[in-house]
Amino acid sequence: MTRMSMKKRLMATTMAGSALLVFGGAAPALAQTAPTVAQQDESQSVDDVVVTGSRIRRVQTTTAAPVSVIDAEVLSERGFVQVGQALNQITSATPSAPVANGSGSEAGSGQQFPNLFGLGAGRTLSLVNGRRFVTSSSGMGDRVVDTNLIPVGLLKRVDVVQAGGAAVYGSDAIAGVVNYVLKDDFEGVEVDAQYGVSSRGDYPQRSLRMTLGQNVLDGRANLAADVEWSKTDSLYGQDRPRSNLARLTVSNSANTGPSDGIPSVRELLDAHFWPFNNNGVIFSIPAPVGRFLVRSGGVPQQFSADGNSLVAYDTGAVAGVPFATGGDGYDFRDLAALYTGVERFNANLIGHYDLTDRIKLKGELLYANTQGRDPYGTQGTSRTVLNSADSGAGPIAFFRTNPFLTPTALAQLSAANPGFAAGAPLWLSKNFADILPTREVVSDTDVWRGLVALEGDFDWADRNFYWSVSASRGVTRGERSGWDTWTSRLENAVNAVSSGGQPVCAVNADASTTNDAPGCVPINIFGAGVITSAMRDYVAVPVGEKFENTQDDLLATIGGELFALPAGPASFSLAYEYRREKAEFNPFDANRQGLVGSGTPTSATRGAYNTNEFSAEVLAPVFGGDFTLPFVKSLELNGAYRIVDNSIAGKENVWGAGLRWEVVSGLTLRASRSRNFRAPTLDQLFAPSSTGLDAIAQNPCDSDRINSGPNPSVRLANCQALFAANPGWGPLTGFQDPGENFTNVLVTTGGNPNLKNEVSDTTTFGVVFQPTFAPGLTLVADRVEVELSDGLSAFTPQNFLATCFDSSPRPADVCSQFTFNSQGQVATARSTTFNAGTVRYEGEIYTVNYAFDVADAFRRSADWGRLELGLEVTHNALLETSVTGFDYNRTDDTTLTPDWVSRFDARYARGPIRLSYTMNYLPVSRVNRFDTIETTPTPVISENIRHNLSGEYRFGDYAIRAGVINLTDEEPSYPTRNYGDILGRQYFVGLNAHF
Repeated sequence: MTRMSMKKRLMATTMAGSALLVFGGAAPALAQTAPTVAQQDESQSVDDVVVTGSRIRRVQTTTAAPVSVIDAEVLSERGFVQVGQALNQITSATPSAPVANGSGSEAGSGQQFPNLFGLGAGRTLSLVNGRRFVTSSSGMGDRVVDTNLIPVGLLKRVDVVQAGGAAVYGSDAIAGVVNYVLKDDFEGVEVDAQYGVSSRGDYPQRSLRMTLGQNVLDGRANLAADVEWSKTDSLYGQDRPRSNLARLTVSNSANTGPSDGIPSVRELLDAHFWPFNNNGVIFSIPAPVGRFLVRSGGVPQQFSADGNSLVAYDTGAVAGVPFATGGDGYDFRDLAALYTGVERFNANLIGHYDLTDRIKLKGELLYANTQGRDPYGTQGTSRTVLNSADSGAGPIAFFRTNPFLTPTALAQLSAANPGFAAGAPLWLSKNFADILPTREVVSDTDVWRGLVALEGDFDWADRNFYWSVSASRGVTRGERSGWDTWTSRLENAVNAVSSGGQPVCAVNADASTTNDAPGCVPINIFGAGVITSAMRDYVAVPVGEKFENTQDDLLATIGGELFALPAGPASFSLAYEYRREKAEFNPFDANRQGLVGSGTPTSATRGAYNTNEFSAEVLAPVFGGDFTLPFVKSLELNGAYRIVDNSIAGKENVWGAGLRWEVVSGLTLRASRSRNFRAPTLDQLFAPSSTGLDAIAQNPCDSDRINSGPNPSVRLANCQALFAANPGWGPLTGFQDPGENFTNVLVTTGGNPNLKNEVSDTTTFGVVFQPTFAPGLTLVADRVEVELSDGLSAFTPQNFLATCFDSSPRPADVCSQFTFNSQGQVATARSTTFNAGTVRYEGEIYTVNYAFDVADAFRRSADWGRLELGLEVTHNALLETSVTGFDYNRTDDTTLTPDWVSRFDARYARGPIRLSYTMNYLPVSRVNRFDTIETTPTPVISENIRHNLSGEYRFGDYAIRAGVINLTDEEPSYPTRNYGDILGRQYFVGLNAHF
């Protein structure tokens, strides 16, 4: 391409962009609402296009449902290296940044998924160019598309339909639809590089991309390629002041009753687990109430780090079982990392060829790899007094004959406990921090997708018709891998004796040969950092699973004009879609053979289903053009119907209807009503059954949970009754379950092949105001209401526990899904999916966009640049969910779903200069809707305001940009980790070249 043709193209693009600003308000604002065409200059031509939310061609902005648009230009200007960062800014979306919550849960895979209105990522459908994309998840996950896969270099815009869409697109479009629209006419060569870092010098973010495109064959064809790479590092809890507090809550002994104004729990900082550490804490009695081995002065004992002697053990300020402030116990900060490190690589090829003037051949090819590295993905291996012996994770009994005891340690132990000198055991409670090669868990995902399509149009009977046929195949192959200990080998290896002056495993030194363990390498259990490579190699085994998702999709559509109406032609669209989904799960050998954890094997599993779906849409302009009435400048009705036949979930019929009524120029009313559905995913249907040690999120009878929940009195009464029936558990007062924070519960997970579709009814209505006296100003307000039934509920151990203890009477079928050990702690639990949930959501979305030339505001003719202002506010009035369908929990007005969420954008452009400012506002809220001073010392979470600044300067074919994210280094509101930005202040600088 010549320099002159490039300049002409740039000028044409600039003119088109300027027209769009006038047409739609502040077009490059982060997430503008697509308004009506009241302000469209009559001299401009407006082409009909297929817009997200319908397959009928129409003017871009004439939709009955609320639609927001994110322009691709926003990503580079604001330093976003992947699309998920921009989607997290939408006020109606629940951010999906992978921040560990600090309760023992791992930081995750690093994948990000859209989640509108907090209804769950699986209820937001993701499309690429209006077509389905293979799912990125596995395990018990939803059918979701990782935003890391979307090519930034080829992205044109992101359309976000807020609420519904299943009648047009099928399953999953309950909360809405996110459609990534890619460029199909890119020309030239573009290279972009960016580097970002926090103000603390950590969490570097690097990205590189190159995009190449060319029109060929006299403009009849275009071929474009895009290659992208980005990487962010892991972040640890110790790296940020908030997470480094190691804060949690424990029972408050000062509490005298439910109405004394004293919280039932108190804060605990610098939290440690006092019953164990990495060196090994010594107990003379392990259960039911553990008793430390003490020496002179009654001081508890532990092994020194080198394991050669006994040293005093500081329990810290004990606050019940198992927590203490400070001391030598296991550090709460070491449970989980804060952020998973993510590295992504994308390669895309997209092109089209005009076979004739009216038939076009299109093709898309994608390969993407996303790798997440969670440095604390596994907690290692622990054998502690917090667990019973029958769990396989109890303390280790050791005798004076253990060859790894040094003479010094042996003398100290014998003096402190004469019974030990006589041959009785002592018990060691410890975490093996170095028994595995690494605690890192790696999630490695490869995605391939190919698509070929034919589309075109034709005239018949004085009408225009358009059609398309596409076929695609997408394959996701993933692996989640880490390390664990071979249970039986570890059991043999920790029991060592001396034979011939050398340490050997006891099973190989007794008189029986039937229990011999060939190759057994005895393990030194005393101290930290004493595990040799030979010991590690004997007990450590790779664990994890491989999975493969395959999606084949065939889509055929035809649409056009039906007949003439006074206001214009009635239009239609018909579509047929065939989709086949297949998934395979293949556990690693150690998991399949049951070598780790409880010894329960995990089976390889596979499953598949197919759907045949027919849909129809109609659009009827009743009034408009020259055919109007007073206060009816235009009136447009639309309807859609879809018939679905799923080979497993069965049949479903869904529909949608809407209207758009332009009262007068600049004032438009709109409304829609729809029935939507979500089919169960292959993961929910066929996920393999497996059992392993895990942490439960919350035990309702725990002292810091017992006064919470939707009905605290019911929870308290059920816990009291259970403890009264089991006096051996000890008192309920002050009870704490370590399973909330440490992986000592045997959890069985698996799919449920008896699932059916969940369905929802959605209503939206709103107003769009574009006053003729203020060109460039658009005000929009939309109400969204969703009611969902037969919800596909992921029943985690926490759900089973909460449903059991928050119900009266307690449902036996739910309460039977978990058991307790002899100390009243959760011992076993189950996690699966049921059709039981219900969801009710109500809220509003308000947007204001105003774009104007600065000189015009001062009645000047000079070029003072252009200013674009945008305000988006989402009011989450109600979010009420029930996992079981009869016990409701409201999470609106909480930190999960804040009452009012706002974002203000300002963008100034003049010549080569672009300046942007964003303010994100989170209101005063609560962690739990029922929080009061009686239940928590922090019942109110303060508001959180963050400011971002960025700028760009363009010179010739180059542009340089820089910015500051979280300008004031605002921490998340205390005491949370995610109500705000825990990364703090970040800087970025980028360079772009386009030839």
